[in-house]
Amino acid sequence: MGHDEEVFIREAFASNWIAPLGPHVDAFEREVCQFTGAKAACALASGTAAIHLALRLLGVSAGDEVLCATLTFAATANPILYQGASPIFIDSEKQSWNIDPTLVAEALAEKRRAGKLPKAIIAVDLLGQCADYDTLNAVCAEYSVPLVQDAAESIGATYKGQASGRQGRVGIFSFNGNKIITTSGGGMLLSDDETLIEQARFLATQARDPAPHYQHSTYGYNYRLSNVLAAIGRGQLRVLPERVAARHANEAAYRAGLGNVPGVSFMPTASWSVSNHWLTHIQIDPASAGASREDVRLALEREGIESRPLWKPLHLQPIFAGCHAYLSGVAKQLFANGLSLPSGSALTELERQRIISIVRAALPSAKSSSSIS
Repeated sequence: MGHDEEVFIREAFASNWIAPLGPHVDAFEREVCQFTGAKAACALASGTAAIHLALRLLGVSAGDEVLCATLTFAATANPILYQGASPIFIDSEKQSWNIDPTLVAEALAEKRRAGKLPKAIIAVDLLGQCADYDTLNAVCAEYSVPLVQDAAESIGATYKGQASGRQGRVGIFSFNGNKIITTSGGGMLLSDDETLIEQARFLATQARDPAPHYQHSTYGYNYRLSNVLAAIGRGQLRVLPERVAARHANEAAYRAGLGNVPGVSFMPTASWSVSNHWLTHIQIDPASAGASREDVRLALEREGIESRPLWKPLHLQPIFAGCHAYLSGVAKQLFANGLSLPSGSALTELERQRIISIVRAALPSAKSSSSIS
């Protein structure tokens, strides 16, 4: 937490605005719009809720198909199932590890020939780095398929100088506890289409019609963010630049300490994006490093330090068995060799150096490279 969260929470308590909605919710939405440049935003209970509303508002329904990045957390694709639609998974490209625009174009061309285009495409900004949105938007425009930007991991990043979250028809942020800023649980749907956001706000508040009594003409959801959590979000938004700087410091330290180890490589830096480095992630080639990703993870675990493999691609998940996918093998390989290192904003230099020492000790190639140098 920063310095302002408690002040805003006290304001919420003093005014007795505790339940969903209230002045902090309105202010949080305005401030996210100011930060990103988006014309409208709707504060919600989670990033998953934001994706779900986006898909419903874009007309996704039972029997439809949605193209979706495969290298992501399940929350990206689960809302497709909520709508009774089917995901079609798209592999990653090597420049940024994000959804491959070439495979998107291939899928859309094939679907058009079959006479059934997907209703939407979900791109994900993996680990805080934006996808190739100029290319993706050009492909989407050619086929008139709307693009949803899952920017859950990339708030504070930029795409060609523009704030992340602005690159699709709609964008979503997550403020879950593991994100670079948090409201404990929460999310945001944003767009330059103000009418769409107004519709989202209506659906997220149980779709209550404007009447003095309780009247409902369609079904809605209990998806709005509480005033107390929005108060936390306002304080967190003020320290976002500091959090991004801390994550950049983590990345720089890990690159300095591990970048010369044979068999260890880092996530590429795409020319179009400045990542927020939400997580620092390394690839470990067992043949060159002399040890596997799992060897390193267990070495850290023995010292009480948690690290995680990269997302297991969704096309390999049991729940999505049988779903169609356009694959190049990139995501599968990244998962096999990938490890996300501790990346919290509060990491100290001493803690980073301890992590680096344990990783190097677990890799035979590090020992040989040290002796050679």
